Amino acid sequence: MSLKSMIWNGLLVAALCLAVFLLYRIFQQYSLDQIVQSVRSIPFSTFGTALLFAAASYLCLGCFDLLAIRSLGKSLPYPRIALASFISLSLGHNIGFAGLSSGAFRYRFYSRWGLTTEDVAKIILFCGVTVGLGLITLGGIAMIVNPGDAGRLLRIEPASVRIFGSLALVVPVVYAGLAFFIRGTLRLWRWSFQLPRFSIAVAQVGVGTVNFMLVSACLHQMLSAFGDVAFFRSVTAYVLANSAILATHVPGGLGVLEATVSYVVPKEASIGALIAFRCAYFFIPLALGTTLLVISEVVFRRTSRGADEEADERAEAQSV
Repeated sequence: MSLKSMIWNGLLVAALCLAVFLLYRIFQQYSLDQIVQSVRSIPFSTFGTALLFAAASYLCLGCFDLLAIRSLGKSLPYPRIALASFISLSLGHNIGFAGLSSGAFRYRFYSRWGLTTEDVAKIILFCGVTVGLGLITLGGIAMIVNPGDAGRLLRIEPASVRIFGSLALVVPVVYAGLAFFIRGTLRLWRWSFQLPRFSIAVAQVGVGTVNFMLVSACLHQMLSAFGDVAFFRSVTAYVLANSAILATHVPGGLGVLEATVSYVVPKEASIGALIAFRCAYFFIPLALGTTLLVISEVVFRRTSRGADEEADERAEAQSV
């Protein structure tokens, strides 16, 4: 066994152990009875709709990688991209430091399909920019539409919140404008940034924003089961919570999500709604992503072993 294979085997075992540890942490913070009772308290139709929003979000996240690969001038089938993205992010969302933790899994898959280390690094950076654009855009919209809740949490006046929201919306416009007018490398002092094509830049803003709207819709479904919550209150709660999670890099946002959402919507943010949201967007994808990771590793090793045996047989036949 080569050194590279030993390293990846070690990382795989570590990832599985970490997944088990994360499941333990979830069950430690919320007992199994609490999780079961919380999920049961949500109407089946509501929980099912929330799961659909969560699934749509992960499909949307796969489009982040698709756009990144297109911007590199590469081509891969979307099912492969979606598989790599889902496994990487279902684990990365729970581990924390999603860009770095998911990067190792992305490299594991994309390197099999002909992409280089530099390509994977550019994909991770591209996806990080898309996340930022989506969060800033939806956050700007939420601050304009619902300045009261954001103002209470940030301790500033609603008028100031609307100003900040308007300024936030300038960011995606400037980004798209730079992609349109520069059409190449942007140089700032000693740094240089390769801008995507204008169409891809616009798609980044759109897909990034839609992704966070889908996650907010998933949260909204859970909160609405316990009270009448306006959609943009859920959007405000999730955008602010996700901003705090990205800043702190707490694994799975444990505690940060609950504290922020409970502050914005104190009446509806019951333990049942928040546990159900975690089940739909974190817990179920984590279990599914871990299972798919194990299956993909088994399939890949069998395929590579069969290819090696076939190559050996061809070499023996040519030598005879």
